[in-house]
Amino acid sequence: MDLSTAALLLVLIAFVAANLPWLSERLFFVFQPPGGEKGPWLRLLEWFLLYFLVGGIALGLEQKTFGEIHDQDWEFYAVTLSLFLVFALPGFIYRYDLKGHLDRAARRRR
Repeated sequence: MDLSTAALLLVLIAFVAANLPWLSERLFFVFQPPGGEKGPWLRLLEWFLLYFLVGGIALGLEQKTFGEIHDQDWEFYAVTLSLFLVFALPGFIYRYDLKGHLDRAARRRR
């Protein structure tokens, strides 16, 4: 796998993973949350854990592509966390804004 393919794959994985907590009512698509619905704090916790999962995938791709893992300072992790937050924006908007409008429109059509 060359560098550009690995980078594109990582960006796609990060974008999908950042949006997953807002698209499903199950924790990690497996467990039913207490009360039957995930609250905002559970979604944020799941999002944060997915950030670390994607980071692990990135380390694996870096090891496979370059043969070593480069040392990073705190700025790198601040930027990647911010980018993961920006990637999560479509799922967040869908969950907390668009979904309510779509549900009301569906009820009016009935």
